[in-house]
Amino acid sequence: MRVLLLSAYEAVSHRYWASSLMAEVSDVSWTLLSLPPRHFAWRIRGNPLSWWLKEQGTLNQHYDVVLATSMVDIATLVGLFPHLGRARKVVYFHENQFAYPESSEQMPQVEAKMVNLYAALAADVLVFNTAYNRDSFFEGARRFLKKMPENLPAAKPLERLRHKARVMPVPLTPSGSAAVANANPRRLIWNHRWEYDKNPDDFFSVLFRLSEQRVPFELAVVGQQFRDVPPVFAEAQTRLAAHLICWGPQPEAEYHALLNGGGVVVSTTWHEFQGLAMMEAAQRGATPLVPDRLCFPELYPAAYRYDGTQEGLYQRLKGWLLNPASQPALLDTQAWQWPQWRDAYRQLLVER
Repeated sequence: MRVLLLSAYEAVSHRYWASSLMAEVSDVSWTLLSLPPRHFAWRIRGNPLSWWLKEQGTLNQHYDVVLATSMVDIATLVGLFPHLGRARKVVYFHENQFAYPESSEQMPQVEAKMVNLYAALAADVLVFNTAYNRDSFFEGARRFLKKMPENLPAAKPLERLRHKARVMPVPLTPSGSAAVANANPRRLIWNHRWEYDKNPDDFFSVLFRLSEQRVPFELAVVGQQFRDVPPVFAEAQTRLAAHLICWGPQPEAEYHALLNGGGVVVSTTWHEFQGLAMMEAAQRGATPLVPDRLCFPELYPAAYRYDGTQEGLYQRLKGWLLNPASQPALLDTQAWQWPQWRDAYRQLLVER
């Protein structure tokens, strides 16, 4: 079986998914085409043109399955290479543009939403990494289509699409030896992108308050950094200097060593469809603490969730830091790992 894997905006989580998928499902013949994660507006609309100009030899070949991320404009790609339409077309949604929060500086991403929708319409199967991702896609598409000037009859077509949808997470690669206890329960970890949608303001506001009240903790701030960094990071680096053990992106070995050392890994995000960074930290021995919104209620029991407010986060962290014994036991992450999902992914590719 020949599978063409298309990743139009190869962010870190997309690259992890593609590489681990090809490694875990090794009894098929893979061909991967990917594009770097920059110039988002151009990339999501221009990926068929980029590949048409540079990859005609690859795209003119025969494939049994085309597996594409939702940022691939697969409808246009099939128009340019009609023989690809005869392959089984599977679209994987790491995220959907209908549920992505837009900053006040951004124009609404209408083109990106349309690419998501056309990809879904062109697919034989839709796969979402969480039920939250699936449900927010269909609800967002419904609201989007209601705004169209022709008063389009969206309900029945979207319901037909929903019948083609299933939920399959990006699985974690087993990390080897499992942690048996949280080795550093007073270590707080931020391991997310340094961008506004991850809501660093709430996280650092709570830490400023804890520091002022002399609640004991140490702090590791890692994660992916970009050219434009929210100003709260510079403020935090100064005000929380006495607590810092790590600041900024780390090499993979050092990052994994940090996670293996335990801690409390915190999310305050306004935007998350699965949250691989949180899952990997929990897998390696940190205690996750996540807001009670987005994808988190379906992934984390109540003991690992707070109410999503600054005050709720402050109270939970203060209690856990002053009394580490009050923290819940390490989370069992076996259900998130590749051994539980390998057969399902193989079946996704071979079924007709």
